[in-house]
Amino acid sequence: MSTIANIFKNKTRKPVISFEIFPPKRDELLKNIDATLAVLADMHPDFISVTFGAGGSVTNSATVEIASKIKKLGIESVAHLTCLNYSKAEILTMIRNLEANGIENILALRGDRNPNVPPKHDFAHACDLSKFVRENSSLSISAACYPEGHPEAESRVSDIRHLKEKVDAGATHLISQLFFDNDIFYRFQENVRMAGIDLPVDAGIMPVVNKAQIERMITLCGASLPVKFQKILTRYENDKVALFDAGMAYAVNQIIDLIASGVDGIHIYTMNNPRIADKLTSAIKNLF
Repeated sequence: MSTIANIFKNKTRKPVISFEIFPPKRDELLKNIDATLAVLADMHPDFISVTFGAGGSVTNSATVEIASKIKKLGIESVAHLTCLNYSKAEILTMIRNLEANGIENILALRGDRNPNVPPKHDFAHACDLSKFVRENSSLSISAACYPEGHPEAESRVSDIRHLKEKVDAGATHLISQLFFDNDIFYRFQENVRMAGIDLPVDAGIMPVVNKAQIERMITLCGASLPVKFQKILTRYENDKVALFDAGMAYAVNQIIDLIASGVDGIHIYTMNNPRIADKLTSAIKNLF
């Protein structure tokens, strides 16, 4: 079985490098995903994760289709799976669909609250989903972690405690939410190890190429902006080309520092832009 945990275990020289993509919202754009995947595959990542499809049907066909395409390219895939708005029967249907399509790894998530969609009550947290998946399949489970704490967490301490619950429920690998201050990630790593969590942790990096986009993401995940990062946004917010270059340079510097500090893995949020993945991997290819 090609588990993400085994990828980390067997890779002789760290870090593990991975990308994240999302299913396009319109069917006609789904046809273009092959070109994006071809570019990403040429960079030989260790795995590619695929977010939960827009709309979130029980078959979750877009996510499964793309994850299957990735596997056929000879790259391991991780399919995101959310649970807040689904029953156990529906999640079981999703699990069987993933298995039938050769998917071996999932990222177990609670999912965002949607005021227009009332949650069901079989799963309150991601750890509930992890436990259910572990009890009903052989899928390998990854989990999300938050260097600055989950936006809904009461405190950093309670957030680490909930992360330990995910691990105890069956998670074998962690992917961090995006962050822009490496010192925050390093402190988080120390807290994770002190809590007895000894799993590989991917550092999530999202290059800034669009101010509105990054501000939206920050609102959703609660990541803070260092002063030097704010200066980049202020200076180049009206110059798309300059902002792209400055944002990429900032991300490259983050990654270089993370690699030098011996992180387990780098997980790049590509925003379905292969140019981002290409520029980042080209800049760091000689570092590992």
